[in-house]
Amino acid sequence: MPLLAVACTPVNRTLTPATLNSRYTDEQPTLSGNGRFLAFVSNRDGGRQIWMYDLQVRQFIDLPNLNKRDAIAENPSLSHNGRYIAYIASDQGRPELELYDRSTRSSQILSIGYRSWVRNPSISPDGRYIAFESSSRGQWDIEVLDRGSNIELDIPDGSPSTSP
Repeated sequence: MPLLAVACTPVNRTLTPATLNSRYTDEQPTLSGNGRFLAFVSNRDGGRQIWMYDLQVRQFIDLPNLNKRDAIAENPSLSHNGRYIAYIASDQGRPELELYDRSTRSSQILSIGYRSWVRNPSISPDGRYIAFESSSRGQWDIEVLDRGSNIELDIPDGSPSTSP
């Protein structure tokens, strides 16, 4: 009996117009505040990763340094213009609250040293605040993380910020 080998190659997310729906499992959708970008979790590359789709030009957006090969990504949340993505990533069995900045193409862990479990982040339109669920008191409670007044905000249409 002949041996059949099959290989998958990553999809070029930025250059090729693509359809949104596929034969893969796509779930946990979230829209940016301006309605242009859609982020979701998919197994298109063989793992649970966050993908982003530009609804206006109908193309996938490249998210370098966001998805790690051995990590599971969950629950994306987008700021107004889709600059910031708050999400949960698990690479050693423990979920961490993370933030990806599309401008700097970098992720940072926001829950380092945090002793409880976290889930379901939701980022404010300007990217300053992130609400999430925490098990710090032995039950699921809601917490709000203030990233501070010195961050670069994702403001709609370049208008001045009204954050305190």
